Amino acid sequence: MTFDARMTGGLPAAFLAAETSSFLDFLKTQAPELLPAERQLPPARGGFEAPHGTTVIAATYADGVLVAGDRRVTMGNLIAHREYEKVFPADEHSAIAIAGTAGLAVELVKLLQLELEHYEKIEGTALSLDGKANRLTSMVRDNLSMAMQGMAVIPLFAGYDVHKGVGRVFSYDVTGNRTEERGFVTTGSGSVHARGSLKKLYREAMPERDIVTAVVQALYDAADEDSATGGPDLTRRLFPLIALITEDGYRRLDQDEVAAVAQAVVEGRHSAPDGPQAPVL
Repeated sequence: MTFDARMTGGLPAAFLAAETSSFLDFLKTQAPELLPAERQLPPARGGFEAPHGTTVIAATYADGVLVAGDRRVTMGNLIAHREYEKVFPADEHSAIAIAGTAGLAVELVKLLQLELEHYEKIEGTALSLDGKANRLTSMVRDNLSMAMQGMAVIPLFAGYDVHKGVGRVFSYDVTGNRTEERGFVTTGSGSVHARGSLKKLYREAMPERDIVTAVVQALYDAADEDSATGGPDLTRRLFPLIALITEDGYRRLDQDEVAAVAQAVVEGRHSAPDGPQAPVL
């Protein structure tokens, strides 16, 4: 049978085949050269530096899950950007935060958003939260060859599980290995300091205001120890990006809300430069 483009609105037959609900699988068969992992990179000469983003956090709380990130992107020892966005909605009930090579990370985010939207349109229902996390696993794994050349992308994934009625957080490594974390998780160059801070401040089922404050404290501590992490900038009015995902969906906090918390944290550091103290016992 001869293909007639007029019968399909001008679209090739491949676009109308219902072989897979995965946009990535479709792209691999129809235009693999468009995928980041399929690109042939020239050899690096003289020490190649690409903009890198840090530090990001995901944490569960009473109503769902929080995802946050600082705004700084560095290129070697230079600050490449001060206002970068590292937190994005993946779909209505999930979010992704990025650390690593900034350009590739944003491309990964866009592909994940498209993958989840495509699945929902084809299947008529959204993927489960585990299914979404699995899709991201394969995407990170596909980037392994580029990671081996120094352009790694290490995302955090979090969402509200509408079937279980709880918030859940997942971490990844460069091989695509996925781990579901209890409570909270951090990644990026300042992650060890943010994690250490949260270990003393985090409590299970914290109310919204408390978890937001704890995360801002953790990002402040990360910036205090890691030059690649940007702390609250009161003069430029630059503050962490914070998103909350609950049963009602994804919501990014207004910068005025975050500014009020950051202002209180900075003022508290005037009398206690190392931050709030946890009891010994």
